[in-house]
Amino acid sequence: MNNTLSTEQERAVQHGYGALLVSAGPGAGKTRVLAERIRRLLKNESGNFQILALTFTNKAANEMIERLKDIPDINEKTFIGTLHSFCTNVLANRGKPVGINGLPQIFSTSYDRTSILTKAIYDDSYLLHELKKIGNVEKQKQAIDIWLQRIINYKSSLRYPSEADDDIDRKIFKSYQSELRASGAVDFEDLLFLTYQLFEERPKIADFYRRLYRFICIDEAQDLNLAQYQVIRALCGDEYKNVMMVGDKKQSIYGFNTADPKFMDYFVEDYKADVIELHENFRCSRNVVASAKMLNDTYIADVDNIPTRGVVELFAGRDEDDEAQRVIKKIIELCDSGHPDVEGPIRLESCAVLGRTRYTLLNIEKMLREENIPYYKQLKSDYELVSALLTEFDLCLRLLVNPKDRLHLDMLIKKWGVVQTAVEKRPISGVQVISSLASQAADKKAKVILEAVESLNISKDIVRMPNALGILEKYGECLDDEDDKRAILEDVKVLRGEWNIFLKSQRASENDLASFLTHRALGTMQQPRQEGLALLTVHSAKGLEFDVVFIVGMCDGTFPDYRAKDTKAMEEEKRNAFVAVTRSRRLLYLSYPQSKIMPWDKRKTQTPSRFLKDMGLLPLQPKA
Repeated sequence: MNNTLSTEQERAVQHGYGALLVSAGPGAGKTRVLAERIRRLLKNESGNFQILALTFTNKAANEMIERLKDIPDINEKTFIGTLHSFCTNVLANRGKPVGINGLPQIFSTSYDRTSILTKAIYDDSYLLHELKKIGNVEKQKQAIDIWLQRIINYKSSLRYPSEADDDIDRKIFKSYQSELRASGAVDFEDLLFLTYQLFEERPKIADFYRRLYRFICIDEAQDLNLAQYQVIRALCGDEYKNVMMVGDKKQSIYGFNTADPKFMDYFVEDYKADVIELHENFRCSRNVVASAKMLNDTYIADVDNIPTRGVVELFAGRDEDDEAQRVIKKIIELCDSGHPDVEGPIRLESCAVLGRTRYTLLNIEKMLREENIPYYKQLKSDYELVSALLTEFDLCLRLLVNPKDRLHLDMLIKKWGVVQTAVEKRPISGVQVISSLASQAADKKAKVILEAVESLNISKDIVRMPNALGILEKYGECLDDEDDKRAILEDVKVLRGEWNIFLKSQRASENDLASFLTHRALGTMQQPRQEGLALLTVHSAKGLEFDVVFIVGMCDGTFPDYRAKDTKAMEEEKRNAFVAVTRSRRLLYLSYPQSKIMPWDKRKTQTPSRFLKDMGLLPLQPKA
């Protein structure tokens, strides 16, 4: 066994049968513990079995796979991925009893889901009447957003349409589900709900997966919601106890997604789980850990044994522009001169600027562009294509996989200016659908897209995505409009990168188009870190670490967010601050603007964040 593991880490790795909760603070090496336990079980346990390792993010899954890649046939011995990925796999293979035949098409974007709900409402005279009673178009859009969030919350609580709170909610929920199914699609919440339903109604299917996976490991348990926890419960049944959960209540920041750290307590109670606590922080400097402890008095990491002192420093800008200038000046200074607490030179890639929301980062981004300093914003796993050409090509890919997809067919009809009556009798295959539309399209791009679609050779065993992207790239390169050209080439680059990542994925043999689109929807093809400075929201920074971290916009109303009105919401904001602070390995700089220009053009004085006071950084001391 690895001699560099701490005593408590070793206990977790050596744990055999029975349930185990590992409570692991930031920098405690939880990913390593999970990986080493999987390694030990595969090496030492006898018999033919697999291990199910469920992570909260695809990044965590990829990191786990990377740590275990030296194990022969690791892909055949494990399923490592998110719970949504696992549920998709279950439904694709065993989902017929709940109405899923083969790989489900996932409507993952908010635009798709809002469009489905809007269509469902407009197709129902009663619901349309209720919508129009609400007021003007803007208020109607807000109402649709609220209704969609209610549907998400109902599903996350495993409530059927018949169990909604009132008649309107029941009818809206039912109509939304009917419209989804009419397009042969599911949404993210359906993946969990349908898998739960499948395991509950067909216990033999759950038993099959229990026998397949002798051990289950679950990461980021503090981010579980009711549906996720109940899927795990339904999978395990009453007798199966070989479940290991790892989490940290102090880092629970997904309350808006109905996540609740209480499920860690439920797990201990329901499974009679042993508990191991990992308190040591192997990542952060002494001052960073001390500041984190002041934000959360339940964090009991030992500061005295941390060798590196590190820096925690606060400064204020006159306004947001001055704050941004000071941040950038400090970054340049550190990259030029280094710091004694950071080994070797400080590169932009080892630095990050974090904000509570993306709006907090706008001034920083503007000045980075002006100074020609390379930076990147986290490329979301659900990257939305920018160019019209690639957006329409993406619609065609969806129709190739699922010709029943009414939503995206209607979108393509509108974009190509095809008369609706001309496509009433739809051909059988997706290629025929697209060919029929392209022959009548007023848009010249349609012919290029059809050529790309036909070059895929979709009827063959191997999808020739590089061929199609090459045709689209060549078209983009010939354009005179520089903005259009840039957008097309960037989109082609992203899709090409996603295709290559897909082919290298854990189950690369599934190199068909349906699997590719499913991987895209599930976010399993997130781009790796890029070159330059990272500009990240706190939520997108979770799980990452940097030598140098700047947290900007530290004023009340921004961080904590102005929408945090009650004690529970404010506690989650404080956990957000805890997560942000502990992204720093060595140096941490916090800043706030003393005034802001508000949207109505009035300058408003800002109050420093209450979290700065909690960390002992206020009052701000003048520089000597």
